[in-house]
Amino acid sequence: MDEQENSVSTTLSSNKRPSMSPSLQIPAPKKRVVLGEISNSTNDVVSTQNWAPKKPKSSLKKKKKKKTTKEEGEALKTEIVVRSVDPRKSDYSSSIYSHLLSLEMDMNKRSSPSYMGRVQNDISPNMREILVDWLVEVAEEYQLVTDTLFLTVSYIDRYLSSYAISRNKKYEEICPPRVEDFCYITDNTYIMEEVLEMERDVLKFLNFDTGPPTTKNFLRILTRAALENSKSSKTQLEFLSCYLVELSLLDYSCVQFLPSVVAASAIFLSRFTIQPEVHPWSLALQSYSGYRPSDLKICVRAIHDLQLNIKGSSLRAVRDKYRKPKYACVGTLTSLPEIPAIYFEAIDIQVFSGF
Repeated sequence: MDEQENSVSTTLSSNKRPSMSPSLQIPAPKKRVVLGEISNSTNDVVSTQNWAPKKPKSSLKKKKKKKTTKEEGEALKTEIVVRSVDPRKSDYSSSIYSHLLSLEMDMNKRSSPSYMGRVQNDISPNMREILVDWLVEVAEEYQLVTDTLFLTVSYIDRYLSSYAISRNKKYEEICPPRVEDFCYITDNTYIMEEVLEMERDVLKFLNFDTGPPTTKNFLRILTRAALENSKSSKTQLEFLSCYLVELSLLDYSCVQFLPSVVAASAIFLSRFTIQPEVHPWSLALQSYSGYRPSDLKICVRAIHDLQLNIKGSSLRAVRDKYRKPKYACVGTLTSLPEIPAIYFEAIDIQVFSGF
């Protein structure tokens, strides 16, 4: 899935975008709408059965059994998790994951979850949703890797967190295709000089820090952890989790969540979608991610609503993209309308079976 890394360039304007049908049916092939027409419309599975501490070969007298405290019990669970995976892979992934966690906590790399209304007066969450939906189409058309899409949305949210813009203004990111291509996909709403000027503005604001950790970075590591001893299809779980995190990009309310939380929640919901009768979390995933089920509850439910399209959004780019065979048609999968509350409770050692 790794391709040559790119970034996306785009702009925003006030022209009207044709109305979209709210139908969830797969639409007939259509020409991609240009940006100039956007308006403010509407787990590891671990078996502990055969594991036990080794007994000493001999002892002069039996020691009185010490009662295990809660903290010691948690430590024991973690030890079992570590013993269940390849230590070399675990240490390598753990160090990368820890580094990404430290980066995402840097406030300079994060957008404000309240910039709509607090900073922006002429742009709405719905306009942002339309823009991101359009960016998904652009990324598909130019065959850009998904990292580019996530970085682009990150740049946009960070920029809009500090600078107010009006609908006759624009914001832009850089990508290897020629500048003329971006003028073309906006239906020549902007000339090349305007695109380059906004590129300079955005890069200056970002202080040329164009590599913040995104949900995609965390998702790669957690997907490997989820597939360590999983009985589910590698391709299906991988694509389904990608589908769910891309859906989260559209929803402004998801800006409040850290990228690592969104990635972990997508894994949780993907496992629930594939095997709803099996607990979607595990001690191994808890150890890898650092999150308990209760930590993910709000985010999981938010993405679950997006998966079920509770709000009835008519935007189709992400859903249509993942209905294609190249993505294992995961966009056609449906989830149960309710996630059992017990799945968000603390897990114990008995949870480790089967998935």
